[in-house]
Amino acid sequence: MRHARRNVQRIARFAAIGGLVCGGLMVSHAVASETPNDPKAPNAETRAARTGQELVAELGTSRTAGSWIDAKGRPVVAVTDEEAAADVRGAGAVPKVVRYAMKDLRSATDTLKDAPKVAGTSWAMDYASNQVVVRADTTVSAAEWDRLAKVAESLGKSVRMERTEGTFTPRVNGASPLFASAGRCSAGFNVTNGQANFILTAGHCGPVGTTWFSDQQGSQQVGATVSGSFPGGDFSLVQYSPGVDLSGADLVAVGNGEGIRIVGAADAAVGQKVFRSGSTTGLQSGEVTGLNATVNYPQGTVTGLIETTVCAEPGDSGGPMFADGLAMGVTSGGNGDCQSGGTTFFQPVTKALDSLGVKLVTEPGSGQAAPSSGSTGSANNGAGAAAPPGTSSTAPGGAVLPGGSGPVDTVPDGETDSLASALERVADFRSLGPGLFVIAGSLIALVALRIRSERGRRRYRNQYSQSWG
Repeated sequence: MRHARRNVQRIARFAAIGGLVCGGLMVSHAVASETPNDPKAPNAETRAARTGQELVAELGTSRTAGSWIDAKGRPVVAVTDEEAAADVRGAGAVPKVVRYAMKDLRSATDTLKDAPKVAGTSWAMDYASNQVVVRADTTVSAAEWDRLAKVAESLGKSVRMERTEGTFTPRVNGASPLFASAGRCSAGFNVTNGQANFILTAGHCGPVGTTWFSDQQGSQQVGATVSGSFPGGDFSLVQYSPGVDLSGADLVAVGNGEGIRIVGAADAAVGQKVFRSGSTTGLQSGEVTGLNATVNYPQGTVTGLIETTVCAEPGDSGGPMFADGLAMGVTSGGNGDCQSGGTTFFQPVTKALDSLGVKLVTEPGSGQAAPSSGSTGSANNGAGAAAPPGTSSTAPGGAVLPGGSGPVDTVPDGETDSLASALERVADFRSLGPGLFVIAGSLIALVALRIRSERGRRRYRNQYSQSWG
């Protein structure tokens, strides 16, 4: 009888140990499936941006005045009444009751647009302060400032005036990658219309018909500008020369052989951390400070831009802005430099794609046009943009080809919240619950078996001592 009980206990013990092993495997599988190996899994900041944008769209422009991400990473929505505030809270976001609705801020920007243009000025909506901020650079004279100030005063407290250092200029110059007679720019993102393949870059880089080369001598042709908008918008398409295929074209190079895989396009949110890559200054980061910005460049006025604290310098024009693997903008212009800082404006990618009738190449073979016969377009070197496709990630001499297939598809350590996103997913009990339940049950069974075994030993010792005592 005693031997039979031992066999039962031994079998139960092995079953409990097996349960621990199975539970551990279940947890490991859940963690592996939830960690950010999938580049399309949005991080916390991207999810917050989407929540705010969706709430603004749902509640309408008469009851809201934009959304942004606060210092704690929460979506904040500006609302004009308590009922809308309750709806925002119910959706898990933070409401802020403000005086002016989006329609009021848009009315103010329309009035500014109708006023006489002053080169060297810009304005953008600052959602957090519920104002339109008008900025003037050092080229704006006192008389021009006074004239613009009178327009702002007529709009009341919905408009704020500020002076800024430097000058607002497009970021193009005459030095190195995507070369043309007009100067140098950076490639942005690879796009396709299903029949031909293109580079999306800034419109001010060159008019239709501009021929682009990857070398300063003009011997290696990349393509030619076939469509674009500037001023008004700031985007253009450079059609690749014949023979180019789009293998590896969904990557954006950020220097040191590293690249970012682009998985889609999205609208930026105020307060969101973003990255920019350019052929002059490489990878830089900053924060979105305003949307629907207007800039009065000396060459003309551009509207609907993204305002940021990311720095840029001449030659960075057209380079890509992105966050969490999502394309958001191409570099337009700004002031300052990457030593002293400054303001940089970006053309929103979503608007450019819609206007041009193209889509991003988000993975090899994703609907891009088949390469035609002919010579292969050569890539521009330097960090900063879409890969001229069909090339390796490293050029002779170690230069990184923009967007080429680098060994890494994330930004450098410490510059994303991918770890935070992974921890959030690991903390999701719905994915880990079954495995943890099996582990807990097995541990309880082992403890119960141990207690039962000890009690059996005590009884046996007591019986043995009584029979031989």
